[in-house]
Amino acid sequence: MTLASMLWRILIWALISAVFARILKLLFVGVIGGRRNRKRAVGFFHPYTNDGGGGERVLWCAVKAIQEEQPNLDCIVYTGDHDASPDSLVARAVDRFGVKLLYPPKVILTHQFLLYLVFTLHLLDFCSLYKVVHLYKRKWIEETTYPRFTMIGQSIGSVYLSWEALSKFTPLYYFDTSGYAFTYPVARMFGCKVICYTHYPTISLDMLSRVRGRSSTYNNDALIARSIWLSRCKVIYYAFFSWMYGIVGSCAHLGLVNSSWTQSHIEKLWGIQERIKRVYPPCDTSGLQLLPLERPVESPTIISVAQFRPEKAHALQLEAFSVAIRKIEDGMPRPRLQFVGSCRNKADEERLQNLKNLAIDLKVEEDVEFYKNVMYRDLVRLLGSAVAGIHSMIDEHFGISVVEYMAAGAIPIAHNSAGPKMDIVLEEDGQKTGFLAQNVEEYADAILKVLKLPEKERLKMAAAARSRASTFSEERFYEDFKAAVRPILCKSSQ
Repeated sequence: MTLASMLWRILIWALISAVFARILKLLFVGVIGGRRNRKRAVGFFHPYTNDGGGGERVLWCAVKAIQEEQPNLDCIVYTGDHDASPDSLVARAVDRFGVKLLYPPKVILTHQFLLYLVFTLHLLDFCSLYKVVHLYKRKWIEETTYPRFTMIGQSIGSVYLSWEALSKFTPLYYFDTSGYAFTYPVARMFGCKVICYTHYPTISLDMLSRVRGRSSTYNNDALIARSIWLSRCKVIYYAFFSWMYGIVGSCAHLGLVNSSWTQSHIEKLWGIQERIKRVYPPCDTSGLQLLPLERPVESPTIISVAQFRPEKAHALQLEAFSVAIRKIEDGMPRPRLQFVGSCRNKADEERLQNLKNLAIDLKVEEDVEFYKNVMYRDLVRLLGSAVAGIHSMIDEHFGISVVEYMAAGAIPIAHNSAGPKMDIVLEEDGQKTGFLAQNVEEYADAILKVLKLPEKERLKMAAAARSRASTFSEERFYEDFKAAVRPILCKSSQ
């Protein structure tokens, strides 16, 4: 080895060492600074505050519960929505979900250029900075950023995003309401008490079994399912990810879960059974229960309420509806199907358009209506006219929309798995409360059964379903939620 090449290698290693040393120093300074400057606040990590689903309802109900339980704690919302502001978030909570917050949440600004501008020109007081919302690095948790290895890509991206948020504002309590478990070790590094509300595990034992069984689903491509070699590789990938998921999940000081199914999986994966509490999500049953049970029988409506996401299996519902239409007997009323949901991004918009195209292909476009991003009051109106509500996600962790169907007096037709099967569509005082199905034919048969029910029998089933839905009221959520978080909030405030 010549002297020149040796010197060149030494120079390269010196540069690499300097870079790593700089990175470690920045990490160390950031963590120490964050730990020293923790504020008496609860930071809600919810990058998408405009998704319009059950997760967003939980966010606002959790914020309200904390405001009631600990009025001295500020509620901070970390979000990546550019147009969000404290006032717009309060208005959204009311308009979309009927949740009235006690006061507007503060919001964290994380746009680096604006931070530089503020500190350089001294135009704003530091405290006033926390009136604007923007998580600048949200692209790192977008599923479109990771065409392959999406789960682990989004998980690592969430670490980066949480670092950005906590570096700008470090609360005493870090509350994840979106299921980003890989952020928990980061929050603990910053000295936060970590609380989470898990709607569904990022990976479940059922997902592993489907890959082993080479079953094609929305999260297991048909190409992989047909290949033994690719399926084995994916099993190894899933096994490794579930191991990592268990490690990061165990960093939570308190884990709240939304159903029996989710609780079972989280306890097995995280191994912290004593720190896991089941708190059913807040469902708007009080307002919906005021709706009359009588519905128009001459033009029965079936409603489907869900975000336009692949796992919601809207195409299955449309295909089942078309089969039911073809099987309608003479003299039976012709039903209508209403899709009501929100779109988070361009991919969701494309799915909605594909669904409209499918309705045309199935020749049922005249019988199907689509409602996108409707206001809460409009959703109530639509639910109040439906004789049945359809829901078809496999292993739906809970199923808020199923409960809303039942509370509104619409007979549920849900997938025979997870939350609907284990917690929701159960008998009430010996009376059946709805139907469970698994495939197109079973859903079509369930639709026909609802249409054929005599009015007296339909009202009896709808009344039993409404009674069952009261188990999952907002009032019940507030009671159980406060009871679960009270020990950790009181212990830390002493």
